[in-house]
Amino acid sequence: MRRALPLLLLLGGCGFQPLYGRPGSGVDAAQQLQDVYVANIPGRAGQELRLALQETLGGASQQAPEGYTLRVAPGFGAQSIDIHPDNTSGRMRETGSAHWQLYTVADIPVLLAEGDASTLDGINTQYEQYFALTLNHETAQGRVAKTLATDIAQQVAVWFRSHVKPAQANMQDRASYFDPNGMPTANGQPTQKAGPDGVPAAATGRDGSPLGLSAP
Repeated sequence: MRRALPLLLLLGGCGFQPLYGRPGSGVDAAQQLQDVYVANIPGRAGQELRLALQETLGGASQQAPEGYTLRVAPGFGAQSIDIHPDNTSGRMRETGSAHWQLYTVADIPVLLAEGDASTLDGINTQYEQYFALTLNHETAQGRVAKTLATDIAQQVAVWFRSHVKPAQANMQDRASYFDPNGMPTANGQPTQKAGPDGVPAAATGRDGSPLGLSAP
């Protein structure tokens, strides 16, 4: 504890402030997060994400959020990895992504900020009974929703503190790799885009169809 004290003093001297702390001056991001209303998100996984966002943004607050509206468009998927010789899979990779937009509450809402969040999770599928596998899948989906909610809340809080829009991810910038299983075409050997984890499907044995193939 004594060793940590000088470091905290040094951070305070260089202007460091915790994101959800109470600054001496400026915006209290934690307070403003409680004023964000989360619009409805369709689907079971979408409702889990909305509940996680409401819990993360509002905390224990009992006030009705009416200052801003947060609209979220999520995407959830699963990829088979650890492919066995009998074409069964030993593990499923759960993926989640979301594009969020923060609007004012008005007759003509104004877009204030937007950003993207993504995460990965996974479950083992070997020697699992159907009920247990279904339960594990739903549990992993809940973890994905909570992680996305935390990431989105942090990005919104950063905007409240700085009013700087988050950097937009450009999926076209993902690296491409030659697909060793693809048949050469007139344009050359087909390539495969890297997945959310930066690794192409061919390198892990998972199904490459969700990522798509393209010719160079």
